[in-house]
Amino acid sequence: MNFSLDFSSLAPYWPVFLKGAWLTLKMTTVAIVIGVGIGVFVAFAKNSPNRLLARACGAYIEAVRNTPFLVQIFLLYFGLASLGIHMPTFAAAVLAMIINIAAYAAEIIRAGLDSVPRGQLEAAECLGLSRWRIRWHVMLQPAIERVYPALTSQFLLMMQASAMASQISAEELTAIANTVQSDTFRSLETYIVVAALYLALSVLVKLLAWAFGEYVFKRRRTIRRAAAQMRRPLPGTPPANAAGAIAAINHVPYVHRDAETIKGSAI
Repeated sequence: MNFSLDFSSLAPYWPVFLKGAWLTLKMTTVAIVIGVGIGVFVAFAKNSPNRLLARACGAYIEAVRNTPFLVQIFLLYFGLASLGIHMPTFAAAVLAMIINIAAYAAEIIRAGLDSVPRGQLEAAECLGLSRWRIRWHVMLQPAIERVYPALTSQFLLMMQASAMASQISAEELTAIANTVQSDTFRSLETYIVVAALYLALSVLVKLLAWAFGEYVFKRRRTIRRAAAQMRRPLPGTPPANAAGAIAAINHVPYVHRDAETIKGSAI
């Protein structure tokens, strides 16, 4: 069997590949932004003292996490069409991605919220912070920082799962690959190119998530600077315990500036 890779026949299709990659990235971005926003509210609602609301959110999370993503897309695209509700393929695919990532993000964020020490919340209440500021500055921000790697992994999985949208003819990267390989009959070369593009998109999403985390979670930079200083002791001074110093920084409680102002005025 004589076979050799030949990518020359795919050269005219590069604009089509890039268009499909751009649509995949756009679908993923919209789903992440809206899905994480919904996931935050669902995470707080699941911990709500209202049992009916908490059980409804729990049922939503379990229903999404225990059904295939492809079935969810079919339910939105074909199921709603049978009821007279017709959606474009892009809207159906993005809506399915939002519903899916919101459920997974809600469970991840809820785990982060549960990790916030109870004493930290009581201290914030004693300082007179409002409920909104406690939830935003004392609960949500440190919770998101703790679970941010898990959220980033979920973003990558969602981008890769967007390939399921090709089953409803959404013109994303996998659908483009199916069309190109049927035109050129170069299946191996086509899917090698698609795999490389998915890899490039994954690296791009990782870099964007890392840059966003570095911008939002400023304490990470503080910890790295402290670790770097501990590794470079001054001449004539004994080496410090870097592990202990970093551990001390990691356990600094999250207190908003207004809380510090209230504490100072009380003194």
